[in-house]
Amino acid sequence: MPDRASLAALSAHFTPSDAAADLTRYSPAEVWQQRVSLDHTGRLAQYQPEDELTRAQLYCRFVMPSDPQWPGALSDLGPDCPLGLWVRGYEHLPDLTASTVVVTGNRAANAKVTDRARAFDGAVTETGHTVAATLAYGVDAAAHQAAELMGGRTLAVLPRGLDHAYPHTHAPLLYSITQNGGAAVSLYPPGTEASGARLKSTAGPLAALSHAVILIEAPDHTEALRTAEAAIALKRTLLAVPPDGSLRSEGNARLIAEGLALPCPETARARTSPPSGHGPAPKGPHHDQPARVARLPEGHRPPTRSRRRIGPAHRRYPHHPVR
Repeated sequence: MPDRASLAALSAHFTPSDAAADLTRYSPAEVWQQRVSLDHTGRLAQYQPEDELTRAQLYCRFVMPSDPQWPGALSDLGPDCPLGLWVRGYEHLPDLTASTVVVTGNRAANAKVTDRARAFDGAVTETGHTVAATLAYGVDAAAHQAAELMGGRTLAVLPRGLDHAYPHTHAPLLYSITQNGGAAVSLYPPGTEASGARLKSTAGPLAALSHAVILIEAPDHTEALRTAEAAIALKRTLLAVPPDGSLRSEGNARLIAEGLALPCPETARARTSPPSGHGPAPKGPHHDQPARVARLPEGHRPPTRSRRRIGPAHRRYPHHPVR
C-alpha cells in the first residue's frame, strides 16, 4: 500500500503521538496493518485506505512529510507533528508558510476591534508577509477579509474537513481564499465535523506555521487564546494589543503582565516579523531587548497584487478542481 494512503488512514484514526513511535521503526503500511490486526471491532478492517484517499482527494490534497510542499516548521510540534495535512491550494503552501504571521482574537469582537484587526492585518500584508488565521467569526475572519481586499494571500487553518467551511456561513470566504492564491489546511479528512477537541488540536499547528502571532483582543481563558498559548509553548514571538480595561481584553492583559507577550499598541511593529527561522520569543517582563524583527531585504518590495473583492458565491466543492 502506498505511504500516502497509509498515512492518511492512520491520521484519520489516530493522533500523531499514538503512531509516532511505531513510525520510527516500521513503514506506514506496516503500522496500518498492525493496527488493523489489533482492532477487534473490525472497524479498521472495513476501512479501505486507497479508496478513501481517492474520494477525499476530490476535495483536497493529502500532503505528507516527504512532499516538497510540507512545512518543515511543523516538526517543532515534536510527537504531535501531524502525520499529514489536508490542503486546498497545496501548490502555494511553501510560499505562504515562508513568512507567516497569525492575526487572531475575540470571536465576538465589536466593530472597533475588527477595525483594529484590519489595520494590523493591512500592516502585515503590506510588508509582504502571509496572514494566517482560522475562519472563526470576529477577528480571524476580519483578518482574512482585509488581506484579500488588499490583494494579499492568506492561509486558513480549519478544525474540520475541508469539504465545508467552519463556520458554515464563511463558505464564500473559504472559496475565495483558495481560488485567489491562498490555501486552507486541516488535520482532518473531508467529512469530519468540527468539535471542541478538534478546535483545541488546531491551535498548535496554526502557531507552528507562524513566525509570529498577533493577539488583537481576547477574554481570558477562552478559545480565542488557544493559538496565543500555543505560540508561547512553541517559543514563537507573541505580540498583543494592550488591553482597554474591559473583560474582553483580559487575556491580553494577563499575557502582557506575565511577560509572555510583547505589547504592540501600534501597527508599525506589525510591519516587521521575527527573523526567518522560528526563533524563541522574549520571556519575562524585564527582557532587556526589543522584539527581534526582520525587515525585508534592502530594496526589496513585495510583489504588487491587484485588489479584489471577496470571491464569488460558494458552490459545492466537488465541482471545483483540486488545487
